[in-house]
Amino acid sequence: MVLLVLSTLPRAPYGAAASTSSPTPLSIHPRPRRHPLAVARCSARLTPPPTAAATGREAAASWAGKLAGAVPWKAAVSSALALTLSFSCFVGLANAKAGVNKPELLPKEFTTVIDVAGFLSSGQENRLRQEIEDLEKDTGYKLRVLAQNYPDTPGLAIKDFWQVDDRTIVFVADPTFGNIINFNIGSLIDLDIPQSFWSRVAGKYGNMFYWKEKGEDASIEGAVMAISRCLREPTGASNCSEVF
Repeated sequence: MVLLVLSTLPRAPYGAAASTSSPTPLSIHPRPRRHPLAVARCSARLTPPPTAAATGREAAASWAGKLAGAVPWKAAVSSALALTLSFSCFVGLANAKAGVNKPELLPKEFTTVIDVAGFLSSGQENRLRQEIEDLEKDTGYKLRVLAQNYPDTPGLAIKDFWQVDDRTIVFVADPTFGNIINFNIGSLIDLDIPQSFWSRVAGKYGNMFYWKEKGEDASIEGAVMAISRCLREPTGASNCSEVF
């Protein structure tokens, strides 16, 4: 008679080598928790441009790339917009392949409104320039408007052309990826204006239904007037709480 003796050993985990040592209790490891994805805001609101410590090409890439940080799905065009506005749904500006820098598309003389896309009539451009000039005189804030259709854009060249600083708002109007409104907000403005304001402006005037029905020019004019009213309000807990 043959006596067959069977012993029960713990099974090694799938994919691991079997252990030759004495059996030990299996430990239970908690499954790693998934971190929720960051929610992008509706306006492409950006952090300010890099400091003087950044140089040359690295400085340009850093400043442009920050616009895409608030809107991940716009990263493909962020270099060309060069802003961020960075800057909910531009910043918006670090192109996934190559940044756009076309100074030849800039006007010969300084202007606060550049329309390379042809969205605005000459009369509309003049009205916006006058509004922006009055706003700068009254508040010290500098608003700059670039209307474009990517990749037809001056891109990174606008930073030096407009001498963008901590008191500058760069408003890029580009319908390429749905919402036409993108912002790059200077750090000093960020201290006075609620961050949610920029999202509300983009949500009201930048959504595709609005500009397709009323036109790109109506979106641009509406956003500029909303910004002008906001910046003229006294700084406080409830300033810029409405977008008209």
